[in-house]
Amino acid sequence: MGDPACDVMAAWTFLPAAVREMFRAAVGVDDATWARGRGWALSVGLIALPYYQVSNPVLARIARHAIDEALVDHQHTT
Repeated sequence: MGDPACDVMAAWTFLPAAVREMFRAAVGVDDATWARGRGWALSVGLIALPYYQVSNPVLARIARHAIDEALVDHQHTT
């Protein structure tokens, strides 16, 4: 999409909190990009959860994980 934040949203979509900082160090993004990535993860999760809740429970669980991780991570940064 042109925004590197789209690439780092995987940190909240697929990774547990324990390895998120290692991922961030490896990709080397700035604070603003990291925050936008968290926002992307939250946005995609919020859209996907109701859409897949009945039709695809696996994708719904991934969406729920992204939402939960993004919210918890945001609470720890504010």
